[in-house]
Amino acid sequence: MDDVQRLAETLLYEGYILWPYRRSTTKNRQRWTIGGIYPRAYSVAGGGTDRWWVQAECLVRGAKPRVTVTLRFLQVVARQVGRLETDGSLTDVDELRAGAARYVSWEEAREHAVRIEPRDVATLAAPYRVPVHIPAGSDREPLLAADGAAAGALVRRWEALDGLVDVAAVPVQPEVFRLTVRFANTSGWDGTERSGALARTFVAAHAILEVDGGAFVSLLDPPPELAAASAACENAGVWPVLAGEPGTARTMLASPIILYDYPRLAPESPGDLFDGTEIDQLLLLSILGLTDEEKEEMRAADPRAREILERTERLTAGDFARLHGAIREFQMLRPEPDVSPAFAALEAPAPECVRIGDVEVRSGSRVRLRPRPGGDVFDLALAGKIAIVEAIEQDYEERIHLAVTIEDDPGRHLAQAGVLGHRFYFGLDEVEPLGPEEGPP
Repeated sequence: MDDVQRLAETLLYEGYILWPYRRSTTKNRQRWTIGGIYPRAYSVAGGGTDRWWVQAECLVRGAKPRVTVTLRFLQVVARQVGRLETDGSLTDVDELRAGAARYVSWEEAREHAVRIEPRDVATLAAPYRVPVHIPAGSDREPLLAADGAAAGALVRRWEALDGLVDVAAVPVQPEVFRLTVRFANTSGWDGTERSGALARTFVAAHAILEVDGGAFVSLLDPPPELAAASAACENAGVWPVLAGEPGTARTMLASPIILYDYPRLAPESPGDLFDGTEIDQLLLLSILGLTDEEKEEMRAADPRAREILERTERLTAGDFARLHGAIREFQMLRPEPDVSPAFAALEAPAPECVRIGDVEVRSGSRVRLRPRPGGDVFDLALAGKIAIVEAIEQDYEERIHLAVTIEDDPGRHLAQAGVLGHRFYFGLDEVEPLGPEEGPP
């Protein structure tokens, strides 16, 4: 599961903060855009554009499969910078310098996971319901001046989150079940502004499904006998794909981003950049190109942004060389189809020699060109010329052609280099074999 967990971690923070990783950047002013499960009232007010529930459906095979469901998501946290006053109170400020560091008010996130212990799929005809409750809370992180004296604090606050998870399964064929996992936001909030809704949203929500005593079925490439049942699965807001070691079927990852089966993180990547579809090398070079002022703003924006900057500045020339490109091994996605005898004949190699009359002609033989009447200007120009057979070739209609060069062509050697105008094709009935000593008539 280690590879699956790393992949899930990447999904959890995809889009968390984007290049150039600064609070002032326009595209970082509207965050939390991937995999959100919003309060119902906000979703309904917006016409359902932002979902208040998601659903993953897939097929699982087995006589008595048991399924474990793990839901993971982020919770938005408001980070407020406070300046310490002489009377001991805190005054909210947009930013504060304490010691050598700069701190700014913004948003962070807390990670959460809800694990539903293994359930026998055969017992899930009636949905198994699990309530989710994350209580509201806050914490305070003191900020110290260069001399160690208190200068202020970071106050983090988060709202309560409430939701319901339903896990159900119905048989669709003998020893084949359709598994349904539905996750809904039931947080009690009826506002319509985005900032308030995000504080009560399950962000970047996704699910990891694991099965014992059975196997999941790919939705992308199901076996023929399960194609119809697979197509009938209804997914909303997430898309389940097989995950883990290629060829295994014990884990499904229900992702808010559509992926192929067995997605992988590039092993050359030095770490998360929160932009998994971008080119690491370009992002890292761009980070190194930031000004000192821009780097300072990046450090202050978020601890994870600071980690990206510090990691990037530690990269060596060898690290960048590994990012420049890689060739993966080719994989057989499906067995090669059976080739009918008719198609196999098309790929058959041409003969090494042919007989014209009583004479055997092969590569290197001398022939006189006798083009058929009604040809093009080349036929007229080459009629009667002595040529050297360079190759015997066969087309897809199984007709034999002689590839020839003209004996007295001063550029004959160019034919071997692929230069046009020095290599010509004639049928067996368009040449007259010559002996080694025969010349012009």
